Amino acid sequence: MKFGFVMPPVNPRETVDYAVEAEKFGWDGFFLSESMWSVDAWVCLAGAAMQTERIKLGTLLTPLSTMRPWKLAVEAATLDQLSGGRVIITIGMGALDIGFAEWGEETDLRTRAELVDEGIDIIYQCWHGKPFSHRGKHYTIDLSHLP
Repeated sequence: MKFGFVMPPVNPRETVDYAVEAEKFGWDGFFLSESMWSVDAWVCLAGAAMQTERIKLGTLLTPLSTMRPWKLAVEAATLDQLSGGRVIITIGMGALDIGFAEWGEETDLRTRAELVDEGIDIIYQCWHGKPFSHRGKHYTIDLSHLP
């Protein structure tokens, strides 16, 4: 059995210090809540990656319906490289109602689920590193001629 330490991102420097302490005391993972109105969990995890050696790092959970999938693909891959392969990515729709409308984000649950499903497909294609095209209900991407 493995154990992870979960905390909301607070002060970025303190968050990194908590990750170091979690590793020091034998925790297997360090996970940050991702919020639209708090510090950036991915940036905090990058700081933690540079200060730790063993502990797994990730978010709980990344609301893909509010993000650009290609941006998340790059962020997660970059963090995975910085950490030496220690990233665990969790993806979902996000909370049922945490003020999405106030931020101009999609509120319809079915549409948010569609964005997640389509986004996961795009992320996988981005991670394969090959040219691809995607024509979906929500995203149209033509990277068939990568530089």
